Amino acid sequence: MSTRSTERTLTFRRQFSLSAVDGSLPAGHYLVVTEEEPLEGLSFAAWQRVRTLLFLPADALPGQAREVVPIDPNELDAALAADGLESQD
Repeated sequence: MSTRSTERTLTFRRQFSLSAVDGSLPAGHYLVVTEEEPLEGLSFAAWQRVRTLLFLPADALPGQAREVVPIDPNELDAALAADGLESQD
């Protein structure tokens, strides 16, 4: 089964928190990837979201890996609304 991915960059002006991450996340730019699979058996093309990933910023130390966390997209939308920002496409 094929999947498709959509990337977008979100900017938070203030620190925020999500249940998938311990503690608060700093203000800044975050890459979000949404993965979708096609719905079979329909007379039109339709896709279903299967997961949403948040790429956390790497520490400034050399050799640090970037962490990727699966998140609830509704919780992310609520955090964006609380921050008062729109996504940058």
